[in-house]
Amino acid sequence: MAGNNNIHSTDAWVALKKFTPARIGLGRCGISVPVKEMLQFKMDHAHARDAVFSLLDVDTMLNSLKPFNLPVYVLKSKAADKHIYLKRPDLGRRLHQDSMNRLNSATGISYDVCITITDGLSATAIHNHCTAILSLLLPMLAASKINMAPLCLAENGRVAIADETSFLLKAKLALLLIGERPGLSAHDSMGAYITYNPKPGLTDESRNCISNIRPEGLQYNQAANKIFYLIKEALRLQLSGVGLKENNTVELKQVNA
Repeated sequence: MAGNNNIHSTDAWVALKKFTPARIGLGRCGISVPVKEMLQFKMDHAHARDAVFSLLDVDTMLNSLKPFNLPVYVLKSKAADKHIYLKRPDLGRRLHQDSMNRLNSATGISYDVCITITDGLSATAIHNHCTAILSLLLPMLAASKINMAPLCLAENGRVAIADETSFLLKAKLALLLIGERPGLSAHDSMGAYITYNPKPGLTDESRNCISNIRPEGLQYNQAANKIFYLIKEALRLQLSGVGLKENNTVELKQVNA
């Protein structure tokens, strides 16, 4: 009996692959996925692991931030290195005492917005996307006469570290740019967190999050416009988190009608 030499069968959903970076339509070879897809999986996994252990290149970041003509504080969290950072998330949420002392000695001027930049779980994302977002966002903030604090560049930081930097610099609002947890389809995704009236001890319901900032996800102009809108609304309404939505103005008009 003649055998069937066509042992490679393609998944019927393969046409949908162009609509998503998710791992669909891999096809099969016998009872396994094709070798090409297995190798791609291993490569994507390696990129994700590399991103987690990537380090913030402070000198490179300082050079890339120079065109914005803002002072920059280089800070550290209480996590001394990446291994401690991964094992002790609580230490990444707080500033090292030396960094706290630097901010405590800053001028007593108050600000509208303090931008903190930290590596998070992907320094790669910060290096790839941070300055592109700032180049779009900072002119919009300046045009709206929003008073900017010095930039804070923090190593081994978690989301809550921006609450502390902004609190010490007496800023009304904290904006954090952070490398997000890498996935198999995105190892360099950046997130933005907005918190009104920042102070140590806040939890996630106090913040607004914009995720997946990268050319293949939420593109730079869309992300910058969304961040700018939320900053303006947070300052106007004096709130952030679960009480602040993109259609919040519409909701308030309906309530007051």
